[in-house]
Amino acid sequence: MTREQKDNLFVLVKSLSKSEKRQFKLYVGRLGVNEDSKFLMLFNILDKLPKYDEAIILKKGIVKKQQLSNLKAHLYKQILISLRLNPSHQDARIQIREQLDFATILYHKGLYKQSLKILDKAKNMAIANEEKNIAYEIVELEKIIESQYITRSLSNRADELTVQAKELSQQNVVASKLSNLSLQLYGLFLKTGYVKNDSEHQRITDYFNARLPDYDINDLGFREKLWLYKAHLWYSFLTQDFLSCYRYALKWVTLFYDNKEMIVLNPVFFLRGNHYLLEALFYLRQYKKFKEYLEKLETVTQEKWFPVDDNIDGLAFLYIYTNKFNLHFIEGSFKDGLSLIDEVLEQLRKYQSRIDEHHIMVFYYKIASMYFGAGDNKGCIQFLDKIISNKSLQMREDLLCFSRILNLVAHYEAGLDYNLDVLIKSTYKFLIKMEDLYEVQKEFIKFLRGLGDIYPHEVKKEFIKLHKKLKEFEDDPYQSRAFLYLDIISWLESKIENRPIAEVIRGKFEANLIEK
Repeated sequence: MTREQKDNLFVLVKSLSKSEKRQFKLYVGRLGVNEDSKFLMLFNILDKLPKYDEAIILKKGIVKKQQLSNLKAHLYKQILISLRLNPSHQDARIQIREQLDFATILYHKGLYKQSLKILDKAKNMAIANEEKNIAYEIVELEKIIESQYITRSLSNRADELTVQAKELSQQNVVASKLSNLSLQLYGLFLKTGYVKNDSEHQRITDYFNARLPDYDINDLGFREKLWLYKAHLWYSFLTQDFLSCYRYALKWVTLFYDNKEMIVLNPVFFLRGNHYLLEALFYLRQYKKFKEYLEKLETVTQEKWFPVDDNIDGLAFLYIYTNKFNLHFIEGSFKDGLSLIDEVLEQLRKYQSRIDEHHIMVFYYKIASMYFGAGDNKGCIQFLDKIISNKSLQMREDLLCFSRILNLVAHYEAGLDYNLDVLIKSTYKFLIKMEDLYEVQKEFIKFLRGLGDIYPHEVKKEFIKLHKKLKEFEDDPYQSRAFLYLDIISWLESKIENRPIAEVIRGKFEANLIEK
């Protein structure tokens, strides 16, 4: 599976809504540009093309090949200017930046008091919206104006600006260190994955403590607290402390619910915080809280005041439907979950240019798992093949690993014995190439390696032996996460007890509810 190269201008044009296209044409008209303008003609051509084709554009004769690059760059810039003027894109950051630009123009014209008046309003707005980097820029410009020109606006103006600059600078430094730490931990997660032993745990802990800045929680504003909770969250994920993940994700989400205006200003961070909260609850199998927060998230995203744009819509779909799948996995209600599949595939087509391919493959794995749990092994194999045959991107090894294991199990369940030996060998070869395997995976490799020598009437005995071995890892803090990708233990129990896997998982879910 290969993915065609996308032209940036073409992707931008195709991302425009009908109202945005209409506004662009009105904007071009306001410029007094002739309707036959080359960049407008190029826009209309791109708008009608189903996929980017430079040969078709050149065939229209509006521009020569050597001029096309400049014309595309000009059109790209004009579309961005038009979008910037669109009221739907006028968020607080853009408004503050705009006021700063206006004040700078007035300053250069020598209209110092007018400039300071606008700067003061913009600064208050920036501080209120936790845009402290812009606020610091504004204070620095205020200092320049006050130091160069005698405005006599306030007798203690110099001291006031100095104190304000110092406070904003200190807050920005703390926020920068915390955001750096959060990003570095996320980078480590992508590079090395979860810690697998005590020595890795200690290494990550030392790394975290060495980079965590000193702070007083009472001095931190919304932004600084957000980055603090993010840093702790990633540390907790890396060390597989899912209870701590839950606590910091809850602090993150609660911070937004306590400051509703920040949801409007930072909807992406709000959505991600909720996703991590739900992910932690999924790992902890906290069903009631999981369902509660999922319903709450879905309700909030449907409120009239919740921001709407292509990026937010795509992320809301990604996070909500990922966790709708997870809800069915917790319940063991696989057949009920099948109704989500067509809707998800339709939404994936809709948001294909906004959702990265890795997340699409994660959805395919969840769809395959849903089919497997519902007893439709051929449907499972169909979606696993989309992952296994995808050679165009680098996915996390754990996703590729469990896709192959589930694929083998699904072939076994479907009775597709004619190529099972070949499949066992290819899966085995793939697994032994992987670095830092979980013990669960190593035991499964041993099981696979001996499967070909087992007589049919002895298979159940081997299932029992593997089940006993894997149960040793079920409560291991470094190994248990492997079972979240593929519930091998429940599958083995289904084979030993001759019951459907959905029935086994459902039974565990109901027993867990009674205990709690």
